Amino acid sequence: MRPDLRVKIGSLVLDNPVMVASGTFGYAEEFKDFIDLKKLGAIVTKTITVKARNGNLPPRTCETPAGLLNSIGLENPGLDNFISDKMPFLKKLGVPLVVSIAAEEDSGEFFTLAEKLGGIGAVSAIELNISCPNMRKDKLIAQDPKDTFALVSAVRRVTDKCLITKLSPNVASVSEIALAAQDAGSDAVSLINTLTGMSIDVQRRIPKIASCIGGLSGPAIRPVAVRMVWEVYHKINIPIIGMGGIMDTESALEFFLAGAAAVSLGTVNFVNPRACLEVIHGLERYLIDNGIPELSRLKGSLKLCQD
Repeated sequence: MRPDLRVKIGSLVLDNPVMVASGTFGYAEEFKDFIDLKKLGAIVTKTITVKARNGNLPPRTCETPAGLLNSIGLENPGLDNFISDKMPFLKKLGVPLVVSIAAEEDSGEFFTLAEKLGGIGAVSAIELNISCPNMRKDKLIAQDPKDTFALVSAVRRVTDKCLITKLSPNVASVSEIALAAQDAGSDAVSLINTLTGMSIDVQRRIPKIASCIGGLSGPAIRPVAVRMVWEVYHKINIPIIGMGGIMDTESALEFFLAGAAAVSLGTVNFVNPRACLEVIHGLERYLIDNGIPELSRLKGSLKLCQD
């Protein structure tokens, strides 16, 4: 008998718990020649803003030891162009669709985005990207529990779609922010977004990316991400979507054992476009080999040394 990989996140029901992380999978059409998109648990789009954005100046990415530093700056076609140009393809897939949204200047833009997307049946959930480090802002919403509560509460009032709040690791207490999101009505939290980092070309004595500072992703940040998922799991009651350096089944399993209900794969998509499908198969194999009938039994099942 095949194990049950289904997971429920608010009103969102996924056939399996493997998603693709925003910003690493475009709008899915870019990957249609590499994998069967219909096998994914959910697709999370590249973050959308109200108006189109060109993003930051190049160079915008560079490799680092076991990681990738990026400062794309939320390049996207804008809300209206997303709906007219990207949604037709996404609708045809029949896979749960999570649209990631962000505001450029005024937090009121979140409400405009959520309201309009809330009227589209094919949109299964909305991810509030309040934690992108590449928007040239002094402080992120996700770095303040009061700001997080106010924003999530306000968005909750304008849509009944499943709400997922994406958290930043660049904080003193990620659990405090997660609690604020939960109390404000978020159906789930996703963590972590990228860590703030910097890389220097020592020969030319200049930063390797034009914006100087960017977001670090990839396996280098996984221990930090797993630790934060573990901490948040013991503080909140809503589901956690774990992300940060997942490369294969084993690294995905770390997140489930730490308390995640689902996982989202990001940087690995640039290296191995089939990684998501391999992880889905690997999770099923792990459950069979260990006599576990359903994935939900793994969540938070980490055995501590003193147990």
